[in-house]
Amino acid sequence: MAEQEKLRIDKYLWAIRLFKTRTLATEACKAGRVKFNGQNVKASVVVKPGDVYQVSKGIEKKIIEVVELLYTRVESKIAITKYKDITPLEETQGYKSMFHSPVLIRDRGAGRPTKRDRREIDDLKGNLFDEDEDKKDE
Repeated sequence: MAEQEKLRIDKYLWAIRLFKTRTLATEACKAGRVKFNGQNVKASVVVKPGDVYQVSKGIEKKIIEVVELLYTRVESKIAITKYKDITPLEETQGYKSMFHSPVLIRDRGAGRPTKRDRREIDDLKGNLFDEDEDKKDE
C-alpha cells in the first residue's frame, strides 16, 4: 500500500470534524469510546471505505460509515460528504430531547429552598423523569 492510501482512525475522525483536535480523537480511542464491530479500536487502526464505527462523545452516540477517505481537515460542508451517519432515529431524538426539558429556575435573592419548597421541587422532578413508573401503576 502506498503511504497516501493508509489513514489512521484518529486522523479520520479529526478530519471529518467529529473531534476538535486529533489528540481528543486519540484519547477517545484509548478510552474505548470508538468501536468497530463492538470491539474497542486503537488510534492506529487503518480506516477503509465501508467500515462502520460507533463513536461516543459525551452523551452523544453516533454510528458512522466511512464513504471516502479524508486526509486533511476541511470545511464542514465537504467533511459531511465523506461519511454517512447511520445512527438510528430513536437515539438521535433521545439526545436532542434532553435539551428541551424544562429548567427549574429560582428567583435571585430568594435564598435557600425551604423544606416545603424542596419537596415540591422533588415532586416536580419525579413527575418529569418517572413517566414510565406512573404507567406501571395504572
